[in-house]
Amino acid sequence: MTERFDPGGLGKWTDESRFEVTRERLIEYAKATNDPIPAHLAGDVASPVFAIVPVFESLMEPALEVVPVGLFGRIVHGEQEFRFHRPIRPGDKLVSRARMTGYEGLENGTRGTIHLECRTEGGDLVNEQYVTLFVRGFDTGETRGELGPEHKFDEALRSQAPVAKVSQHVDDDQTYRYAPAAGDPMPIHLDEEVAKDSGLPGIIAHGLCTMAFTSWALLTEVAGSDVDRLKRFAVRFAKPVLPGQDLTTFIWSAGGGSYAFETTVGETVVIKDGLAEFAE
Repeated sequence: MTERFDPGGLGKWTDESRFEVTRERLIEYAKATNDPIPAHLAGDVASPVFAIVPVFESLMEPALEVVPVGLFGRIVHGEQEFRFHRPIRPGDKLVSRARMTGYEGLENGTRGTIHLECRTEGGDLVNEQYVTLFVRGFDTGETRGELGPEHKFDEALRSQAPVAKVSQHVDDDQTYRYAPAAGDPMPIHLDEEVAKDSGLPGIIAHGLCTMAFTSWALLTEVAGSDVDRLKRFAVRFAKPVLPGQDLTTFIWSAGGGSYAFETTVGETVVIKDGLAEFAE
């Protein structure tokens, strides 16, 4: 029997998940991502990508309503976007839910969008997230619902010099520190044999850990390390990053408080279509 996506599952919200933010957890996450910003290391405010931690339980649940279970082994995390309404702080009691909003069949697979909401117990919106999943090698043959917002790199920006270039190093033990801090114990990040059995060269860094590296690169270079100013942050995961590798993030001004960026390992682009929007 041919596997089919179920469009009837689109728009269905998951049950709410709850998360209480502690200063210790914020500090642990900052240290696990080599974040140098003092307010993050003190746990006074969350680093941007920490926003994935309170919603992690809800992250893939909506896909169960739409994507056949037999295809779950083919799913990869293709893109991630955050829309920040306010930063996360210690003591916050957060309530999250998620829904799958749409999918699009392509020749090499099917991409789909999951939309997440994170609020306070009082109902105030803290952040929204758009997760693009990609089902490798399966074309569902149709487009349904709504996909996530676009954040494609404007190639015309390459005619101007980057406003900043940031070099960073992924530590050999990075994945072992990041996994507990983020609550993401996927074995391809922790077990060499499992990673190689999955067709990878070995353990790979969590994509969101690499994204966290780029977030503090942007904050320190163009925003005075002030996370309160960050309103939108989006990337496309292009290639895996290995522990021990060096990252270089190139940042271009796109005007109006917006910056485009991409991150490389050597000549290989590992993060592309990066976009950050800051309040002036």
